[in-house]
Amino acid sequence: MIPEPRFQIDPKTHKSGFVAVIGRPNVGKSTLINSLIGQKIAIMSDKPQTTRTRIMCVLTQQDAQMVFLDTPGIHKPKHKLGEYMVKAAEGTLKEVDAIIFVVDATEKFGPGEQYIMERLQATNKPVVLAINKLDLLEDKEQLLPIITSYNGKYHFAATVPISAKEENNLDGLLTEIKKHLPKGPQYYPDDMVTDQPERLIVAELIREKALLLTREEIPHAIAVDIEEMKARDNGDMYVRATIYVERESQKGIVIGKRGSLLKEIGAQSRADIQMLLGCKVFLDLWVKVKKDWRNRDNILKDFGFQD
Repeated sequence: MIPEPRFQIDPKTHKSGFVAVIGRPNVGKSTLINSLIGQKIAIMSDKPQTTRTRIMCVLTQQDAQMVFLDTPGIHKPKHKLGEYMVKAAEGTLKEVDAIIFVVDATEKFGPGEQYIMERLQATNKPVVLAINKLDLLEDKEQLLPIITSYNGKYHFAATVPISAKEENNLDGLLTEIKKHLPKGPQYYPDDMVTDQPERLIVAELIREKALLLTREEIPHAIAVDIEEMKARDNGDMYVRATIYVERESQKGIVIGKRGSLLKEIGAQSRADIQMLLGCKVFLDLWVKVKKDWRNRDNILKDFGFQD
């Protein structure tokens, strides 16, 4: 049953549809999604390939309901987890009404962008080019040759320069997206912002802090599993989570000297989780080894990375 919308919508003009957010790793896709919906759902990191699964986020406005699909960055996979990530991203393109192709204004056009545009060409869907990270351009006159270069290689429905981090020109991006959505009802409740269960978001928030605080050789070897999450009688929430790594040496790095790094991961995670859940959280963190888990189908399925 379709819920009663909070807004008084005009069924003759109201639009609703699905929008894929796609691009190379580390161009700011998750930052863009979070800025658009005004809430932290997708985790962010300066390390590429942070997003591993497709995340659905819902933005409800007076004239439209847009369902954004935050996809893993398209890259050349080096293990089975990477293959899953690329498959998830490319599969999304077939299911949407429009696509936002996010590129980094500070990076030159390369084979990665060319590969994505070849995939886009086969979809026959309207593609809006979002040139992100304007805040990092020292001279805004650098923007014109970037726009000219991209539009000379692909017929985009529109090109919109933005800064997802600074929330600059996001209204302009939404205006262009709405032009390509079909007329339709409001399918999801006004207060729904994601299809992800709280347990998964909590696990991702912990993984984000581990990504931020560990060394370069650790991040993609990390997975987080929420083993227990329950409300206590006093209204607090108890969360027991395990951080999985692939080698014993990585376990030592994540724990840190006398447990110092694990404590910091816990402290930073707890702050975000409390903001998400709206209550005090007791976070019980553990670190375990699952050797070579990124190449083991049974473990990938346990972590929800395969059907």
